[in-house]
Amino acid sequence: MTKILRVGVAGAGVFGGYHANKYRQLPDLDFVGVYDLDTERAEALAAQHGVKAFGGDDLDAFLAQLDAVTIAAPAFAHADIAVKALEKGVHVYTEKPLAIVSDDGARMVDMAADKGLVLACGHQERAVFEAIGLYGAPERPLRLEAVRNGTASTRNLDVSVVLDLMIHDLDLAISLAGAHPGGLSASARYSEAEGYQATGADEVLADVDFDNGVKAIFRASRMAEARERTMRIVYPQGEVKIDFLNRTFENTTPFKLNPDFAEAEIARDPLGTSVSRFLSAVRGEREAPLCTGEEALRALDLALAIDADVADMRG
Repeated sequence: MTKILRVGVAGAGVFGGYHANKYRQLPDLDFVGVYDLDTERAEALAAQHGVKAFGGDDLDAFLAQLDAVTIAAPAFAHADIAVKALEKGVHVYTEKPLAIVSDDGARMVDMAADKGLVLACGHQERAVFEAIGLYGAPERPLRLEAVRNGTASTRNLDVSVVLDLMIHDLDLAISLAGAHPGGLSASARYSEAEGYQATGADEVLADVDFDNGVKAIFRASRMAEARERTMRIVYPQGEVKIDFLNRTFENTTPFKLNPDFAEAEIARDPLGTSVSRFLSAVRGEREAPLCTGEEALRALDLALAIDADVADMRG
């Protein structure tokens, strides 16, 4: 008999709403409630799903009722909530980035390992790569070029565009390269819009060399005129060009990739895939979630290294 897991969502913003919807739709769950520092926000989202709202100082009471929690709060709060959850024996799925400080991310990873708990992170684009068949490609890429542009928004301004957008592609590149990042260089631009206040750069171009010779170029912007999510992967025998927005790709390699990947269940709903695999790992049905804490920490470390290079350049 499948164990009924008690789950909750910490963070009642847009992504908290997405995760609440998934928990409401999935079977064998007891969706306990929603936590947010802003009690009114927690109440509004909880009311939509008929669950209990926890606000302000109720975080400990909220976590005490759970087997697993999704953290969809602002990035700066990920580590604090995760550590409290892990201390209480609660499995954790946190939206990306894993944390905003490497030491905090490492502490989360170590705590989860010590306590035998699952720590997952929401790098859901991995489901698209898996559906295409890229993880089964017989060659390592030689070069990777990624573009992830977004238009101006008031969301996620508590972190740089590297931690907000580029980190998706950093994780994908690390997973394909199968090596540690080595040298890097980066340049940045900052929005000059009146009244605009953000932490870190708003547009970044980064060149990264991996230890095994794979070269990667990443461009991310949150002040572009139009959205763009593309990647070009160069292999010894050809290229794969992916359009993540239109869910299409071009393939000049001999690899047997899936042209109908967008119809695959795991790619139709990457967030649902990511959440479901987290829950399966919690139940012991899978060895690991779609993206583990250790893997997310590698992407975080590279993102922070790029941010540091940009900061050094700015002086």
